[in-house]
Amino acid sequence: MPTSALSALPLDALMAREWLAATGNGGYASSTICGMNTRKYHGLLVAAMSPPVRRMVLLSRTEETVVCDGKSQELACNEYAGNVIHPQGHLALRSFEHWPYPRWTYEASGCRLAKELRTVEGRNAVVVVYTLLEAPGPATLEVRPLFAMRGIHELAYQWNGQPEAEQVVPGLWRIPATTRSPEVFFAHDGHFEPQGCWYYSTVYRRELERGYHGLEDLWMPGVVRWTLRPGQQARFVCSADPVEFEAVVRQAQRGREFVRPPHLPPRQDERLDELLRAAEAFVVHQPDGTPAIMSGYPWAAPSARDAMISLPGLLLVPGRFDDARLLLAHFAGTLREGLMPSELAEDGSGYRYTACDTSLWFINALWQYLRYTGDDDFVGGQMLPVVWRIIDDCRAGTDLGVGADDEGLLRTCAPGVPTTWMDARLNDWLVTPRQGRPVCVNALWYNALRIGSELAQRYGHDERCAELLSLATKVKQSFNRRFWNDSAQCCYDVVEDRGSDPSIRPNQLLAISLPFAVLDLSRHAAVMRAVRGHLLTPFGLRTLAPDDPAYRGMYCGPVNIRDRAYHQGSVFPWLLGPLVTAMIRLNGRSYSARNDAARLLQGVFEHMAGWGMGQICELFDGDAPHRRGGLPASARSVAEVLRCYAEDILELCPAEVMPPRKQAPRE
Repeated sequence: MPTSALSALPLDALMAREWLAATGNGGYASSTICGMNTRKYHGLLVAAMSPPVRRMVLLSRTEETVVCDGKSQELACNEYAGNVIHPQGHLALRSFEHWPYPRWTYEASGCRLAKELRTVEGRNAVVVVYTLLEAPGPATLEVRPLFAMRGIHELAYQWNGQPEAEQVVPGLWRIPATTRSPEVFFAHDGHFEPQGCWYYSTVYRRELERGYHGLEDLWMPGVVRWTLRPGQQARFVCSADPVEFEAVVRQAQRGREFVRPPHLPPRQDERLDELLRAAEAFVVHQPDGTPAIMSGYPWAAPSARDAMISLPGLLLVPGRFDDARLLLAHFAGTLREGLMPSELAEDGSGYRYTACDTSLWFINALWQYLRYTGDDDFVGGQMLPVVWRIIDDCRAGTDLGVGADDEGLLRTCAPGVPTTWMDARLNDWLVTPRQGRPVCVNALWYNALRIGSELAQRYGHDERCAELLSLATKVKQSFNRRFWNDSAQCCYDVVEDRGSDPSIRPNQLLAISLPFAVLDLSRHAAVMRAVRGHLLTPFGLRTLAPDDPAYRGMYCGPVNIRDRAYHQGSVFPWLLGPLVTAMIRLNGRSYSARNDAARLLQGVFEHMAGWGMGQICELFDGDAPHRRGGLPASARSVAEVLRCYAEDILELCPAEVMPPRKQAPRE
């Protein structure tokens, strides 16, 4: 797997490459390839205390020293206040691999040492394994663990207390909980010498660049020592709970082998495999087995909208049909007057309901699930009433000002609340106000009505089928009359009572890419020309045309500056999914057409193989050279690139949508 050649890279380049290892419950380990934490979200053990949320940075990092042949070499790398880099272990770093586990190789003074970090699936625990590969004789390894013990959005500062480590049993130590921090456990097969102290003023450079506080104090309880000969290993474990050392080491050593899903053809495709590996990080499970989809790492909590957008790519393409069914059933249980939640609060307090379109994305995801599985018992027996409630409540009117107007179009009006995916807000100011009838919401609305009518026909509800088909026809006629901007030859972004928003945005792609396209086929090519001509970059689509006065091409600086660019020009890779699907629908599935569409994905594939370390970030600058930004690992980005690559480029989608099947109405 990819190994980074590090000898020629400056420190800034090493700091810019971030790796990720997920624990499968919402927790993770993440840092830069040189080991320097540049974000407050970085850490070797970030535990989900109420999976998949309430995440806490427990083990921030480790500092290693190797003493070999009388010479001492420090392997860690960190930045302190005053632009001080200490230690400078990156000078001894020779290689880094991100798969199957993060693995570093260091070389100095005739010694070669490998460090490997293994997460433990489903547990708030990590195992760090050191292997002395080469040495002229015995070597001493010293490891100093540094703990933060705080929430991911917080920072730790030295306080008067000294949380000294307490021995639980031989080899297992506990740092007691305080009013400020949870308890933490660590274990090892070396010798621990307590010498607790605070490390002051660690600098998190990316936080300072983002306008946040970026100084932290870390607690170091002592040093663990081993004497190693070539070929021998040293093992260190950190956990949020008491662990049995050998058992957790064995669990971590089971390996993280990639297995191609059995329903996919066996032919080798490295890009597909890389996307499938990336997708695994976002699918996590709660203690009761219910799946969840993390919106991104390292700071985003699960979002219902993101989950429904991502479900086809993250769960259906890889063949995780049981997880898909459980996830759909879970969100069906969150339905409230036709609406589903936007996101799960990080503090574990529950879901927030600020999205007008999550339930419409749910209907689309349910349709895709049926395409892949043909699971009529679940869809027709359990989910059909949910579909009816969504459609009926949205049509009649519900929260967030959601309701159908006299023309059948869906509108949303919730003052001060951003209800679509373009949801940046600065205090009470909506950066991208889309009150009225957003184009993407109405594309989803028509798609939902058509899916509802198809399901009604499939399960023998003829009157319901006719009713929904009639409403869908009305919506389509109204949409094509109201949303078409003849002068720009594309769709308005929002239709309001007092005018329409002519901003050229990618939202209109949903009108031509969803399973049931609301825009007349004769206009698809014009929309494609407008979108590609104004919005396309090597890494995805801009959220606003560069010639728009509101366009912001750089996503950087403090939050009040960044959010002005978030949906006002920033490039989102996930939009490549609708673009590729629409392009294939327009141009056909010939080899030439699929090859042309595949070229649109070249930039994100190169990003994954390089700076992305096997993941796709949330966004890029709208302006060249399109610097990456936002979340280093984004579920939507990976999911939609995977979906369109598998379904549209490789043609691995189900061969038939569904054979017609009319059943007696269910009571």
